[in-house]
Amino acid sequence: MDASSFLSRLETLLDSRGLVTAPDDMAPHLVDWRGLFRGEALAVVRPRTAQEVAAVVAACAEAGVAVVPQGGNTGLAGGAVPVGPAPQILLSLSRLNAIRKVDRVGMLMEVEAGCILQTAQEAARAAGRLLPVSLAAEGTAQVGGVISTNAGGINVLRYGMTRQLVLGLEVVLADGTLVNALRPLRKDNAGYDWKQLFIGSEGTLGLVTAAVLRLVPAPQHKVTALLAVPSPEAALALLNRVQDEVGDQVSAFELICGLSFDLLKRNCGLDLPLAPAPWLVLMQADSSLAGIADKVEEVLAGALEAEEATDGVVASSEAQARQLWALREHITEAEQREGPSVKHDVSVPIADIPAFLADAEAAVAAAHPGARANMFGHAGDGNIHFNVLIPPGTDKAALNRTVHDAVARFDGSISAEHGIGQYRAGELAHYKPAAELALMRRIKAALDPDGRLNPGKVLA
Repeated sequence: MDASSFLSRLETLLDSRGLVTAPDDMAPHLVDWRGLFRGEALAVVRPRTAQEVAAVVAACAEAGVAVVPQGGNTGLAGGAVPVGPAPQILLSLSRLNAIRKVDRVGMLMEVEAGCILQTAQEAARAAGRLLPVSLAAEGTAQVGGVISTNAGGINVLRYGMTRQLVLGLEVVLADGTLVNALRPLRKDNAGYDWKQLFIGSEGTLGLVTAAVLRLVPAPQHKVTALLAVPSPEAALALLNRVQDEVGDQVSAFELICGLSFDLLKRNCGLDLPLAPAPWLVLMQADSSLAGIADKVEEVLAGALEAEEATDGVVASSEAQARQLWALREHITEAEQREGPSVKHDVSVPIADIPAFLADAEAAVAAAHPGARANMFGHAGDGNIHFNVLIPPGTDKAALNRTVHDAVARFDGSISAEHGIGQYRAGELAHYKPAAELALMRRIKAALDPDGRLNPGKVLA
Protein backbone atom coordinates (compact mmCIF):
# COMPACT_ATOMS: atom_id res chain seq x y z
CA MET A 1 0.00 0.00 0.00
CA ASP A 2 1.48 3.36 -1.02
CA ALA A 3 1.47 6.38 1.30
CA SER A 4 -1.49 8.03 -0.39
CA SER A 5 -3.65 4.92 -0.16
CA PHE A 6 -2.60 4.37 3.43
CA LEU A 7 -3.56 7.92 4.44
CA SER A 8 -6.87 7.54 2.67
CA ARG A 9 -7.46 4.39 4.70
CA LEU A 10 -6.75 6.28 7.94
CA GLU A 11 -9.08 9.05 6.85
CA THR A 12 -11.99 6.59 6.81
CA LEU A 13 -11.27 5.65 10.43
CA LEU A 14 -11.21 9.18 11.87
CA ASP A 15 -13.25 12.35 11.97
CA SER A 16 -12.27 15.58 10.20
CA ARG A 17 -9.86 16.57 13.01
CA GLY A 18 -8.27 13.17 13.30
CA LEU A 19 -5.74 13.24 10.47
CA VAL A 20 -3.16 16.03 10.21
CA THR A 21 -0.91 16.14 7.14
CA ALA A 22 -0.16 19.86 6.67
CA PRO A 23 3.56 20.36 7.42
CA ASP A 24 3.03 23.47 9.57
CA ASP A 25 0.39 21.71 11.67
CA MET A 26 2.54 18.60 12.07
CA ALA A 27 5.74 20.46 12.93
CA PRO A 28 5.14 21.01 16.70
CA HIS A 29 4.66 17.26 17.16
CA LEU A 30 7.88 16.32 15.38
CA VAL A 31 10.34 18.01 17.73
CA ASP A 32 10.87 17.53 21.45
CA TRP A 33 10.36 20.50 23.77
CA ARG A 34 14.11 21.07 24.19
CA GLY A 35 14.63 21.11 20.42
CA LEU A 36 17.22 18.32 20.56
CA PHE A 37 15.34 15.71 18.53
CA ARG A 38 13.45 16.09 15.27
CA GLY A 39 11.78 13.50 13.12
CA GLU A 40 9.50 12.89 10.16
CA ALA A 41 6.11 11.23 9.88
CA LEU A 42 3.56 10.49 7.21
CA ALA A 43 0.90 12.14 9.36
CA VAL A 44 -0.13 13.08 12.87
CA VAL A 45 -3.11 10.98 13.87
CA ARG A 46 -5.47 12.22 16.60
CA PRO A 47 -8.06 9.54 17.48
CA ARG A 48 -10.93 10.27 19.88
CA THR A 49 -11.46 6.84 21.43
CA ALA A 50 -9.56 3.71 22.36
CA GLN A 51 -11.46 1.91 19.59
CA GLU A 52 -10.14 4.41 17.05
CA VAL A 53 -6.61 3.94 18.40
CA ALA A 54 -7.01 0.19 17.94
CA ALA A 55 -8.32 0.60 14.38
CA VAL A 56 -5.44 2.92 13.45
CA VAL A 57 -2.81 0.61 14.93
CA ALA A 58 -4.37 -2.37 13.10
CA ALA A 59 -4.25 -0.43 9.82
CA CYS A 60 -0.60 0.41 10.46
CA ALA A 61 0.18 -3.25 11.16
CA GLU A 62 -1.44 -4.26 7.89
CA ALA A 63 0.47 -1.59 5.94
CA GLY A 64 3.81 -2.11 7.70
CA VAL A 65 3.83 1.44 9.10
CA ALA A 66 5.40 2.22 12.47
CA VAL A 67 3.51 4.01 15.25
CA VAL A 68 5.08 6.64 17.52
CA PRO A 69 2.76 7.46 20.45
CA GLN A 70 2.88 10.94 21.93
CA GLY A 71 1.35 12.45 25.06
CA GLY A 72 2.24 15.95 26.19
CA ASN A 73 5.69 15.73 24.57
CA THR A 74 7.37 16.91 27.77
CA GLY A 75 9.89 14.07 28.00
CA LEU A 76 13.62 14.68 28.20
CA ALA A 77 14.84 11.61 26.30
CA GLY A 78 13.30 12.07 22.84
CA GLY A 79 10.94 9.16 23.41
CA ALA A 80 7.90 10.76 21.77
CA VAL A 81 9.55 11.99 18.56
CA PRO A 82 9.98 9.84 15.42
CA VAL A 83 13.46 8.58 14.63
CA GLY A 84 14.78 6.86 11.52
CA PRO A 85 13.62 6.66 7.91
CA ALA A 86 10.96 3.93 8.26
CA PRO A 87 7.40 4.93 7.28
CA GLN A 88 5.69 5.98 10.49
CA ILE A 89 2.85 7.98 11.90
CA LEU A 90 2.81 10.03 15.08
CA LEU A 91 -0.21 9.07 17.16
CA SER A 92 -1.26 11.85 19.52
CA LEU A 93 -3.44 10.79 22.42
CA SER A 94 -4.47 14.36 23.33
CA ARG A 95 -8.12 13.88 22.35
CA LEU A 96 -8.58 10.91 24.69
CA ASN A 97 -8.76 13.21 27.67
CA ALA A 98 -11.84 12.27 29.69
CA ILE A 99 -11.93 11.63 33.41
CA ARG A 100 -14.33 8.71 33.36
CA LYS A 101 -14.80 8.27 37.08
CA VAL A 102 -13.60 9.48 40.48
CA ASP A 103 -14.41 7.11 43.34
CA ARG A 104 -13.99 8.87 46.67
CA VAL A 105 -14.77 5.80 48.77
CA GLY A 106 -12.60 3.41 46.76
CA MET A 107 -9.97 6.17 46.47
CA LEU A 108 -9.35 5.71 42.75
CA MET A 109 -10.01 7.37 39.43
CA GLU A 110 -10.41 6.11 35.88
CA VAL A 111 -8.88 8.48 33.36
CA GLU A 112 -8.01 8.47 29.68
CA ALA A 113 -4.42 8.68 28.51
CA GLY A 114 -4.61 12.17 27.03
CA CYS A 115 -5.85 13.84 30.21
CA ILE A 116 -3.45 16.48 31.47
CA LEU A 117 -1.91 15.37 34.76
CA GLN A 118 -2.83 18.64 36.48
CA THR A 119 -6.46 18.22 35.38
CA ALA A 120 -6.51 14.76 36.93
CA GLN A 121 -4.96 16.14 40.11
CA GLU A 122 -7.64 18.82 40.32
CA ALA A 123 -10.42 16.27 39.85
CA ALA A 124 -8.99 14.18 42.68
CA ARG A 125 -8.67 17.26 44.88
CA ALA A 126 -12.31 18.20 44.22
CA ALA A 127 -13.25 14.81 45.67
CA GLY A 128 -11.10 15.37 48.74
CA ARG A 129 -8.40 13.02 47.51
CA LEU A 130 -4.83 13.36 46.26
CA LEU A 131 -3.25 12.01 43.07
CA PRO A 132 0.30 12.16 44.39
CA VAL A 133 2.31 12.14 41.15
CA SER A 134 3.75 15.67 41.02
CA LEU A 135 6.34 16.99 38.58
CA ALA A 136 7.38 20.25 36.98
CA ALA A 137 5.62 19.51 33.66
CA GLU A 138 2.29 18.51 35.23
CA GLY A 139 0.48 21.37 33.48
CA THR A 140 1.34 19.83 30.10
CA ALA A 141 2.25 16.19 30.70
CA GLN A 142 -0.50 13.67 29.97
CA VAL A 143 -1.45 10.70 32.11
CA GLY A 144 -0.60 8.18 29.37
CA GLY A 145 2.88 9.59 29.00
CA VAL A 146 3.36 9.66 32.77
CA ILE A 147 2.48 5.95 32.88
CA SER A 148 4.48 5.02 29.80
CA THR A 149 7.61 6.59 31.27
CA ASN A 150 6.88 5.57 34.88
CA ALA A 151 7.40 9.19 35.89
CA GLY A 152 8.67 10.04 39.35
CA GLY A 153 8.64 13.59 40.71
CA ILE A 154 8.91 15.05 44.16
CA ASN A 155 6.61 12.70 46.09
CA VAL A 156 8.27 9.35 45.34
CA LEU A 157 9.75 9.27 48.84
CA ARG A 158 6.29 8.82 50.38
CA TYR A 159 4.06 7.49 47.61
CA GLY A 160 6.37 5.69 45.18
CA MET A 161 6.76 5.97 41.41
CA THR A 162 3.79 6.04 39.04
CA ARG A 163 4.03 2.23 38.89
CA GLN A 164 2.84 2.02 42.50
CA LEU A 165 -0.30 4.04 41.68
CA VAL A 166 -1.61 2.11 38.66
CA LEU A 167 -4.37 -0.40 39.47
CA GLY A 168 -5.51 -1.19 35.94
CA LEU A 169 -4.79 -0.38 32.30
CA GLU A 170 -6.44 -0.28 28.92
CA VAL A 171 -3.83 -0.98 26.24
CA VAL A 172 -3.70 -1.34 22.45
CA LEU A 173 -1.24 -4.01 21.30
CA ALA A 174 0.94 -3.95 18.19
CA ASP A 175 -1.64 -5.79 16.06
CA GLY A 176 -4.46 -3.46 17.10
CA THR A 177 -5.94 -5.68 19.81
CA LEU A 178 -7.61 -3.63 22.54
CA VAL A 179 -7.08 -5.13 26.00
CA ASN A 180 -9.31 -3.66 28.70
CA ALA A 181 -8.23 -4.48 32.25
CA LEU A 182 -9.56 -1.37 33.98
CA ARG A 183 -10.35 -3.26 37.17
CA PRO A 184 -10.65 -1.08 40.29
CA LEU A 185 -9.06 -3.71 42.52
CA ARG A 186 -6.39 -3.26 45.17
CA LYS A 187 -5.82 -7.02 45.30
CA ASP A 188 -5.80 -9.21 42.18
CA ASN A 189 -3.57 -12.28 42.09
CA ALA A 190 -5.39 -13.95 39.18
CA GLY A 191 -2.50 -14.60 36.84
CA TYR A 192 0.38 -12.45 35.60
CA ASP A 193 0.41 -8.76 36.50
CA TRP A 194 1.03 -7.94 32.84
CA LYS A 195 0.24 -4.25 33.19
CA GLN A 196 3.70 -3.78 34.70
CA LEU A 197 5.22 -4.54 31.29
CA PHE A 198 3.59 -1.46 29.80
CA ILE A 199 4.35 0.92 32.67
CA GLY A 200 7.71 2.49 31.86
CA SER A 201 8.08 0.80 28.45
CA GLU A 202 7.73 4.15 26.63
CA GLY A 203 5.19 2.89 24.09
CA THR A 204 7.52 0.20 22.72
CA LEU A 205 5.30 -2.70 23.83
CA GLY A 206 1.81 -1.21 23.55
CA LEU A 207 -0.16 2.03 23.72
CA VAL A 208 -1.82 2.98 27.00
CA THR A 209 -5.26 4.47 26.31
CA ALA A 210 -6.72 4.64 29.84
CA ALA A 211 -5.87 3.76 33.43
CA VAL A 212 -7.32 3.25 36.88
CA LEU A 213 -5.15 5.19 39.32
CA ARG A 214 -4.93 4.86 43.08
CA LEU A 215 -5.67 8.00 45.10
CA VAL A 216 -4.72 8.75 48.69
CA PRO A 217 -6.31 10.90 51.42
CA ALA A 218 -5.67 14.58 50.79
CA PRO A 219 -3.46 15.94 53.58
CA GLN A 220 -5.01 18.86 55.40
CA HIS A 221 -1.78 20.24 56.81
CA LYS A 222 1.56 20.81 55.10
CA VAL A 223 4.87 22.21 56.22
CA THR A 224 7.64 23.25 53.85
CA ALA A 225 11.15 24.13 54.96
CA LEU A 226 14.39 25.23 53.29
CA LEU A 227 17.59 24.48 55.19
CA ALA A 228 21.25 25.21 54.65
CA VAL A 229 23.40 22.13 55.23
CA PRO A 230 27.20 21.92 55.25
CA SER A 231 27.48 18.77 53.12
CA PRO A 232 25.57 15.91 51.48
CA GLU A 233 26.57 13.77 54.48
CA ALA A 234 24.83 16.25 56.77
CA ALA A 235 21.79 16.18 54.47
CA LEU A 236 21.50 12.41 54.86
CA ALA A 237 21.84 12.73 58.62
CA LEU A 238 18.99 15.24 58.49
CA LEU A 239 16.94 12.86 56.34
CA ASN A 240 17.44 10.08 58.87
CA ARG A 241 16.40 12.42 61.68
CA VAL A 242 13.17 13.57 60.05
CA GLN A 243 12.24 10.05 58.98
CA ASP A 244 12.87 8.73 62.48
CA GLU A 245 10.83 11.46 64.13
CA VAL A 246 8.23 12.42 61.51
CA GLY A 247 7.99 9.06 59.74
CA ASP A 248 6.22 8.58 56.43
CA GLN A 249 4.66 12.03 56.65
CA VAL A 250 7.82 13.29 54.94
CA SER A 251 6.71 13.51 51.30
CA ALA A 252 9.65 15.31 49.66
CA PHE A 253 13.32 15.77 50.45
CA GLU A 254 15.33 17.63 47.81
CA LEU A 255 19.10 18.20 47.91
CA ILE A 256 20.33 21.22 45.95
CA CYS A 257 23.89 22.45 45.45
CA GLY A 258 24.86 26.09 45.96
CA LEU A 259 25.54 26.60 42.23
CA SER A 260 21.84 26.08 41.52
CA PHE A 261 20.97 29.12 43.61
CA ASP A 262 23.69 31.20 41.97
CA LEU A 263 22.06 30.39 38.63
CA LEU A 264 18.57 31.16 39.96
CA LYS A 265 19.65 34.59 41.18
CA ARG A 266 21.65 35.49 38.09
CA ASN A 267 19.29 34.15 35.42
CA CYS A 268 15.82 34.19 36.98
CA GLY A 269 16.06 36.99 39.55
CA LEU A 270 15.09 34.64 42.38
CA ASP A 271 16.67 35.34 45.76
CA LEU A 272 17.47 32.74 48.38
CA PRO A 273 15.81 33.52 51.75
CA LEU A 274 18.98 32.32 53.49
CA ALA A 275 22.65 33.23 53.44
CA PRO A 276 24.55 31.46 50.63
CA ALA A 277 25.44 27.86 51.52
CA PRO A 278 27.27 25.02 49.79
CA TRP A 279 24.21 22.78 49.94
CA LEU A 280 20.53 23.19 50.72
CA VAL A 281 17.64 20.89 51.50
CA LEU A 282 14.04 21.62 50.53
CA MET A 283 11.65 19.32 52.38
CA GLN A 284 7.94 18.92 52.84
CA ALA A 285 5.85 16.94 55.30
CA ASP A 286 2.10 16.37 54.93
CA SER A 287 -0.50 15.11 57.38
CA SER A 288 -4.22 14.83 57.83
CA LEU A 289 -3.71 15.65 61.51
CA ALA A 290 -2.98 19.02 63.05
CA GLY A 291 0.35 19.57 64.75
CA ILE A 292 2.66 18.52 61.93
CA ALA A 293 4.19 22.02 61.68
CA ASP A 294 5.07 22.09 65.39
CA LYS A 295 6.59 18.61 65.16
CA VAL A 296 8.73 19.49 62.12
CA GLU A 297 9.96 22.69 63.74
CA GLU A 298 10.93 20.71 66.82
CA VAL A 299 12.86 18.21 64.70
CA LEU A 300 14.60 20.95 62.74
CA ALA A 301 15.64 22.67 65.96
CA GLY A 302 17.36 19.42 66.91
CA ALA A 303 19.06 19.31 63.51
CA LEU A 304 20.40 22.84 63.97
CA GLU A 305 21.70 21.96 67.41
CA ALA A 306 23.43 18.85 65.99
CA GLU A 307 24.89 21.00 63.16
CA GLU A 308 23.21 18.85 60.53
CA ALA A 309 21.79 22.19 59.34
CA THR A 310 23.26 25.64 59.79
CA ASP A 311 20.25 27.82 58.96
CA GLY A 312 16.68 27.39 57.90
CA VAL A 313 13.33 28.90 57.12
CA VAL A 314 9.89 27.31 57.51
CA ALA A 315 7.09 28.60 55.28
CA SER A 316 4.42 30.33 57.34
CA SER A 317 1.79 30.31 54.59
CA GLU A 318 0.85 28.48 51.41
CA ALA A 319 2.14 31.44 49.40
CA GLN A 320 5.56 31.20 51.08
CA ALA A 321 5.62 27.45 50.47
CA ARG A 322 4.98 28.07 46.76
CA GLN A 323 7.84 30.58 46.72
CA LEU A 324 10.21 28.00 48.19
CA TRP A 325 9.14 25.36 45.68
CA ALA A 326 9.49 27.89 42.86
CA LEU A 327 13.22 27.90 43.57
CA ARG A 328 13.42 24.16 42.91
CA GLU A 329 11.14 24.26 39.89
CA HIS A 330 13.10 27.01 38.10
CA ILE A 331 16.53 25.37 38.26
CA THR A 332 16.26 23.87 34.78
CA GLU A 333 15.17 27.24 33.33
CA ALA A 334 18.10 28.94 35.07
CA GLU A 335 20.45 26.37 33.55
CA GLN A 336 19.10 26.96 30.07
CA ARG A 337 19.63 30.69 30.38
CA GLU A 338 23.18 30.16 31.60
CA GLY A 339 24.19 28.29 28.46
CA PRO A 340 24.59 24.77 27.10
CA SER A 341 24.46 21.86 29.49
CA VAL A 342 24.35 18.08 29.47
CA LYS A 343 21.69 16.57 31.71
CA HIS A 344 21.93 13.29 33.59
CA ASP A 345 18.98 11.74 35.41
CA VAL A 346 20.61 9.08 37.57
CA SER A 347 20.07 7.15 40.76
CA VAL A 348 22.37 5.54 43.27
CA PRO A 349 21.78 3.88 46.65
CA ILE A 350 20.72 6.61 49.07
CA ALA A 351 23.59 5.94 51.47
CA ASP A 352 26.07 6.39 48.60
CA ILE A 353 24.84 9.81 47.47
CA PRO A 354 27.67 11.80 49.14
CA ALA A 355 30.41 9.52 47.79
CA PHE A 356 28.86 9.47 44.32
CA LEU A 357 28.58 13.26 44.14
CA ALA A 358 32.22 13.70 45.16
CA ASP A 359 33.42 10.98 42.79
CA ALA A 360 31.42 12.17 39.78
CA GLU A 361 32.25 15.86 40.28
CA ALA A 362 35.96 15.07 40.55
CA ALA A 363 35.84 12.85 37.46
CA VAL A 364 34.10 15.56 35.42
CA ALA A 365 36.57 18.25 36.56
CA ALA A 366 39.54 16.06 35.66
CA ALA A 367 38.30 14.93 32.25
CA HIS A 368 36.47 18.07 31.09
CA PRO A 369 38.19 21.31 32.17
CA GLY A 370 35.81 24.24 32.57
CA ALA A 371 32.73 22.06 33.06
CA ARG A 372 30.62 22.81 36.15
CA ALA A 373 28.43 20.23 37.86
CA ASN A 374 24.99 21.47 38.88
CA MET A 375 23.67 18.81 41.25
CA PHE A 376 20.14 18.65 42.60
CA GLY A 377 17.30 16.23 42.97
CA HIS A 378 15.30 13.82 45.03
CA ALA A 379 17.80 12.73 47.66
CA GLY A 380 15.07 10.98 49.61
CA ASP A 381 14.81 8.31 46.91
CA GLY A 382 18.37 8.37 45.54
CA ASN A 383 17.58 10.25 42.31
CA ILE A 384 20.08 12.98 41.45
CA HIS A 385 19.95 15.29 38.44
CA PHE A 386 23.67 15.56 37.75
CA ASN A 387 23.66 18.30 35.12
CA VAL A 388 26.87 19.71 33.72
CA LEU A 389 27.26 23.25 32.36
CA ILE A 390 29.75 22.97 29.53
CA PRO A 391 32.17 25.29 27.75
CA PRO A 392 32.36 25.33 23.93
CA GLY A 393 33.99 22.30 22.38
CA THR A 394 33.03 19.84 25.11
CA ASP A 395 32.68 16.27 23.86
CA LYS A 396 29.15 15.50 25.08
CA ALA A 397 29.39 11.76 24.43
CA ALA A 398 32.60 11.55 26.44
CA LEU A 399 31.02 13.62 29.21
CA ASN A 400 28.03 11.26 29.35
CA ARG A 401 30.40 8.33 29.65
CA THR A 402 32.33 10.05 32.47
CA VAL A 403 29.19 10.59 34.51
CA HIS A 404 27.63 7.22 33.75
CA ASP A 405 30.87 5.42 34.59
CA ALA A 406 30.67 7.05 38.01
CA VAL A 407 27.05 5.87 38.33
CA ALA A 408 28.13 2.34 37.43
CA ARG A 409 30.82 2.39 40.11
CA PHE A 410 28.05 2.75 42.67
CA ASP A 411 25.70 0.16 41.11
CA GLY A 412 23.30 2.91 40.10
CA SER A 413 21.02 3.52 37.14
CA ILE A 414 21.63 5.87 34.21
CA SER A 415 17.91 6.71 34.14
CA ALA A 416 16.01 7.25 37.36
CA GLU A 417 12.77 8.79 36.09
CA HIS A 418 13.18 10.42 32.66
CA GLY A 419 13.30 7.20 30.66
CA ILE A 420 15.62 5.96 27.93
CA GLY A 421 13.93 7.15 24.72
CA GLN A 422 16.36 7.64 21.88
CA TYR A 423 18.69 9.83 23.94
CA ARG A 424 20.00 7.07 26.23
CA ALA A 425 19.41 3.96 24.10
CA GLY A 426 23.11 3.58 23.29
CA GLU A 427 24.10 4.10 26.90
CA LEU A 428 21.56 1.49 28.05
CA ALA A 429 23.09 -1.02 25.65
CA HIS A 430 26.52 -0.22 27.10
CA TYR A 431 25.65 -0.44 30.80
CA LYS A 432 22.78 -2.92 31.11
CA PRO A 433 23.96 -6.49 31.82
CA ALA A 434 23.74 -8.79 28.79
CA ALA A 435 21.25 -11.15 30.40
CA GLU A 436 18.87 -8.27 31.18
CA LEU A 437 19.14 -6.89 27.65
CA ALA A 438 18.42 -10.33 26.21
CA LEU A 439 15.34 -10.65 28.41
CA MET A 440 14.12 -7.21 27.33
CA ARG A 441 14.55 -8.16 23.67
CA ARG A 442 12.59 -11.38 24.19
CA ILE A 443 9.71 -9.40 25.69
CA LYS A 444 9.84 -6.91 22.82
CA ALA A 445 9.86 -9.71 20.25
CA ALA A 446 6.87 -11.38 21.90
CA LEU A 447 4.70 -8.25 22.03
CA ASP A 448 5.95 -6.36 18.97
CA PRO A 449 7.61 -8.92 16.67
CA ASP A 450 7.84 -6.55 13.72
CA GLY A 451 9.27 -3.66 15.76
CA ARG A 452 6.59 -1.19 14.70
CA LEU A 453 5.88 0.39 18.10
CA ASN A 454 8.03 3.46 18.78
CA PRO A 455 11.05 2.17 16.84
CA GLY A 456 14.52 3.35 17.87
CA LYS A 457 13.55 3.88 21.50
CA VAL A 458 14.80 2.09 24.62
CA LEU A 459 16.43 -0.84 22.79
CA ALA A 460 19.04 0.41 20.31
